Order: sequence, then C-alpha cells, then structure tokens
Amino acid sequence: MKDTDFSSTHLDHQLSLLREDVLKMWRLVIAQLEDSKAALTTVNKDIAVEVIFSENSVNALELLIDDRCEDIIALFTPVASDLRFVLASLKINANLERIGDIAEGVAKFVANMQPDFDSRLLEVSHIPEMFNQSVIITTLVMEAFEKKDTELARRVFGKDKILDEINNQAAGIIATYLKDEHDSSKIMDALYILSAIRKLERVGDQAKNIAEELIFYAEAEVLKHRSKGRKK
Repeated sequence: MKDTDFSSTHLDHQLSLLREDVLKMWRLVIAQLEDSKAALTTVNKDIAVEVIFSENSVNALELLIDDRCEDIIALFTPVASDLRFVLASLKINANLERIGDIAEGVAKFVANMQPDFDSRLLEVSHIPEMFNQSVIITTLVMEAFEKKDTELARRVFGKDKILDEINNQAAGIIATYLKDEHDSSKIMDALYILSAIRKLERVGDQAKNIAEELIFYAEAEVLKHRSKGRKK
C-alpha cells in the first residue's frame, strides 16, 4: 500500500472517531437539558446536583474533541470537505459546550431554590414548553449532522420562535405574577425563573450557529452575518 493510501485511510479513521465524539457530546448535552427540566419542574435538588456534576464530563469531551481536531489538522493537513468538517466540528463543539453550561446554570438555580417554591410560576412562565423546544431544536440539528442534511439544518432557523416569544413575554409575566401575589418572599423564585428563561433562549442561538456550521461543511456556503450584511 502506498504511503498516501495509508495516510488517507488513517485520516478517514480519525474523522470517524471525531464524528463519534461529537455525537457523544451532543447526546450528553441533550440529556443535561432533559435532566435540568426534570430538576426544575419537580424542584428535585438531587437531579440538579447530577446535572451540575455531569458538566465535568461535558468539559472533558470538549477538550478531547478540541485536541482531536488540532491533531487531525496538524498531522494530516485535510483539505476541501474534510477540512470543513474538522473546522465545523471545532465550532459545533464550542456551541454544544455552551448549551451544557446553560443546562448547568438552570440546575444551579434549582439547587438554591427554597422548599416552598411556587410551582405555579412554571405554568405561567411557560418554562416547561421552553425546555421542550430547546430539546427539540438541539435534537433536530443533531439529526441534521448525522445525516449531513442541510434541509434539516435550515429548519432550525425558524424553530426558535417559540423560545424568542416566551423570552420576550417573560418580564411582563413575572411582573404581573409578583404584583398579584403581594408576597416579597416570591421575588427570589421569580428571579430564578426569569434568569432560567433568559438562559434557555440562548439554546436557540447556539442551535442556529450549529446549523450554519453544518451548511458550511456540507455546501461550502458561509451564512454567518449574512442577514446583518443585507441590512447594511
């Protein structure tokens, strides 16, 4: 076998390992979102602590994927679609880590909540729906990555509208709740929920960033900042 053939085969193997690691990271982050929702909706501090500790695994995977990307570029100098895949994986890795941070942040809120937390706040703020949409979007963009399907990736851009709407209405809803309650002890709970909503809204932003990277990898088309350029 020629050296070039061996190098190509070894590169393919490394790219396959990279893909597996990214998908592993993806599934772990989705599990974090689901567990954070369970912790919040049931005010279960044990689940919240599990989410907080699982962030160590997310961070370890992030470093592993970064190292793998750097090694592939340094040792194999990939070109064309292979290079785009590595670069996209590097950026997707960072976006996934940020989603993990968001899930951990919500879990930390739960860990600090008082036992008399008013569960009605969850209903009026629509935060369970926000969690559901966050999982749907993150799962959709993972499926697009697995299938290298840019049509699926493009669907993500319109999928975060629910997140945006809940986030935009959150301050007014929380203010009305506090006004109706006339109970200063509920202020901290309300602030926790408002902060959690602000965090979850950013899941949609991260998912859209990932979708842009998938399209760049698959079609060599750069979408980032395009809308801003049109406005200018």
